[in-house]
Amino acid sequence: MNEAGTRTPAAPAPTRREQILREAARLFAERGFHGVGVDEIGAAVGISGPGLYRHFAGKDAMLSELLVGISERLFEGGRQRAAEAARAGDPAAVLDSLIDGHIDFALDDRALITLHDRELGQLREGDRKQVRSLQRQYVELWVGVVRALHPGADEAEARAAVHAVFGLLNSTPHLGRPGALPGRAATAALLRRLALGALAALSDGDGRSMDGSTDQED
Repeated sequence: MNEAGTRTPAAPAPTRREQILREAARLFAERGFHGVGVDEIGAAVGISGPGLYRHFAGKDAMLSELLVGISERLFEGGRQRAAEAARAGDPAAVLDSLIDGHIDFALDDRALITLHDRELGQLREGDRKQVRSLQRQYVELWVGVVRALHPGADEAEARAAVHAVFGLLNSTPHLGRPGALPGRAATAALLRRLALGALAALSDGDGRSMDGSTDQED
């Protein structure tokens, strides 16, 4: 219940399809795509391996839905967050919202980060191109916001900074098991400070561009 004494609606129970995808992501991340059989994924959700084929054509289809799906969710979620925050006319609020959304992903979908890093090459070419296209759009969404906040940074600098922040936030699979972290809220706050600090370096005032030249040089 919340402070007013009303009951907070419970989150809807995951569908069987969502359960399958969640366990497939976990197993693929732990043991590799080729190290996991359909029967093992089925056992993890309490159904027979052949029963999975009522939901997916096979492991390839699961991997595709996982990696294309998370790319779609990041981009569409980011675009929605940016649009909502932009109504206040404050680029800093837009960036805050984008960072918070990516931190939620980095903390809640750690298996998908590992899966992307290790198994993207297993996707069919069309699916892999779709993932890359969605990722580029997501990057450019961030770049536009970052340049609005740091107008002195050129496009290449802003894009490099965005990629660096993604690398920082997506480091969560390397931070140890969830129980080893200082708690979700504390970890989220730390990641947020680090991301903002990294992007603030774009306005450090040294006037130096990525090629090593300065604004004062002819």
